[in-house]
Amino acid sequence: MESKHTFEDLLKVMEELREKCPWDREQTHESLKKYLIEEAYEVLDAIDSKDYEKLKEELGDLLLQPVFHAQIAKERGSFDINDVIDTLVEKLIERHPHVFGDADAEEVLKNWDKKKKEKRESVFEGIPKHLPALMRSQKLQDRASQVGFDFTDISQVFEKIEEEIAELKESLEKNDRENIRHEIGDILTAVVELARFVGVDAETALQEANDRFVRRFGYIEKRAKEMGKDLEDMSLEEMDKFWEEGKRRLEGG
Repeated sequence: MESKHTFEDLLKVMEELREKCPWDREQTHESLKKYLIEEAYEVLDAIDSKDYEKLKEELGDLLLQPVFHAQIAKERGSFDINDVIDTLVEKLIERHPHVFGDADAEEVLKNWDKKKKEKRESVFEGIPKHLPALMRSQKLQDRASQVGFDFTDISQVFEKIEEEIAELKESLEKNDRENIRHEIGDILTAVVELARFVGVDAETALQEANDRFVRRFGYIEKRAKEMGKDLEDMSLEEMDKFWEEGKRRLEGG
């Protein structure tokens, strides 16, 4: 049976790449930021598709990122991968005294929340600014709600959405381009608040809506092809007819 490569092999390969590959050698923490995000999303795609061979591959690509960053930090004398692992293990043990100590799970949760609050200088500290906008918005609003900054009834959320739509209409009438963008942002924030209020993850909801849009539009493309037509030659009425047909056939909606 062929032996498998180990984590140590990966570290050695990374060191050699930094020494001998021009592209790898010139990378920095900053230049690698986009790859970390891309690889994380490719892992999500593999999970959604339930393609476990692909998931294995994508997890490897994602694993490369912390190894790469740790190697750069090691070369600068900041820390190495063992420091990363040590910090992680210490954090996991500290967060699970019900496993590694005598506390029970409920006590752990209370103490953990208390410790996090004590460490924060701001309510929003620890929420990454590079999260997808909908996800960040929901986390910000959830954190604010924990200190009492929240609506008390869903009717208030709908009123807020209507208020923001009215303000957008006013900006459109004035052709105030800067404020139009501002008001659209406020509407999106209010809709995220609605999702949070009813216990729906806004990011997931929009991703699912995106997937529905792709499926339904794909149906229009399929029907156009069957008719020997280009989409550009179809009327909006024709496309809308196939859109509704696609909704019924694909999702029963």
